[in-house]
Amino acid sequence: MARGEFAGRILERKRKQHRWLKKTWKRKALGLKSKYDPLEGAPQATGIVLKKEGKEQKQPHSGIIKCVKVQLTKNGKKVSAHAPRDKAITFIDEHDEVTIEGLGGSQRGQMGSIPGVRYRVVMVNGVSLSELRTGRKEKPKR
Repeated sequence: MARGEFAGRILERKRKQHRWLKKTWKRKALGLKSKYDPLEGAPQATGIVLKKEGKEQKQPHSGIIKCVKVQLTKNGKKVSAHAPRDKAITFIDEHDEVTIEGLGGSQRGQMGSIPGVRYRVVMVNGVSLSELRTGRKEKPKR
C-alpha cells in the first residue's frame, strides 16, 4: 500500500478499482436492477391474474405453496406471486387485478423453500388481502 507524501492519487485509484468487486455497487453502477427487474425498480406493481397454481416446496420441506401467475400491466411481463397466509388464495380469482410486491429474499431472490417465486400479493381489486382474510372488508364485484 502506498505510504508516501504524494500517495493520495494511488490510494484513490485503487479504491475506485476495488469498488467493482462489491456486488451491490456493481449492480448500481451498471443499472442492472432496472434492466432485469420485471417491476422496473418500483416497489409495487399491478397486474391481471392469469391462473391460480400450486407449487411444491423444495427439500427438506413438503407442502404446496399457493401461487398466482400475474401479467403486469406496465410491461406485459409474466411473474409468479405467492398468496400469503391461510385461505388467502380463495379471495383471488382469475382476471382479478392484484397488486404485488417483493417477497424480501436476499439479493432480490426467492425466499425460503418457494421455488422461483419472488413476489407476494398485497391487494386484490384495490382491497387489502389481509382485510379480506380477516373479514373486515368484502371483495368488490367487477
